[in-house]
Amino acid sequence: MPWEKNFDLDIATDKAIQVFWKKGYEGTSMSDLIDAMGINKGSLYNAFGSKDELFNRALLRYDQLNRQEALKQLSKLEDPKQVIATFFDGMISETQKDKEHKGCFLVNTALDLPNQSDEIKKMVSAALKELEDFFVTIISKGQKVGTIEITKNAREIAVSMVALIVGLRVLARGTYSSKNLEAIKTQALHLLS
Repeated sequence: MPWEKNFDLDIATDKAIQVFWKKGYEGTSMSDLIDAMGINKGSLYNAFGSKDELFNRALLRYDQLNRQEALKQLSKLEDPKQVIATFFDGMISETQKDKEHKGCFLVNTALDLPNQSDEIKKMVSAALKELEDFFVTIISKGQKVGTIEITKNAREIAVSMVALIVGLRVLARGTYSSKNLEAIKTQALHLLS
């Protein structure tokens, strides 16, 4: 008799995200995943293949629901400077609500990149590159409409923005106060003037 799943893959993946996000790939055991997802070991393997494949799916889903969705919403704003300010405001707001100081699942994974699979390395690199490209587009738009200095190098500013975002995400895990996180946002906006 063929195996039939009796659970929603996305809901199960969302539960796995929470475990991987809190404990990291190495710190997460199969027992942790089975307990959190509310499924048995056979169902986990039949539905997801392996811990690696489940982690890949979890990180991809997290990225789609968070970074990609945020960029899609921000793209609707007209003022390029407001896009960047809103992006940083959103991150700061998330960190204030994050009582467990988990940070960002994608950034946490990036910090452990040497220990990740090639597929995860590609996924994280692509996500950070897309974020950089998004900022290049926004900065270039600001330069065209005259709200961002034309002599600024859009790619260099975008690279700096990504570095500030990664730094903010790491420091927000309990090291920095909201006031200090706001200072990072201020410096990001100074790059535009």
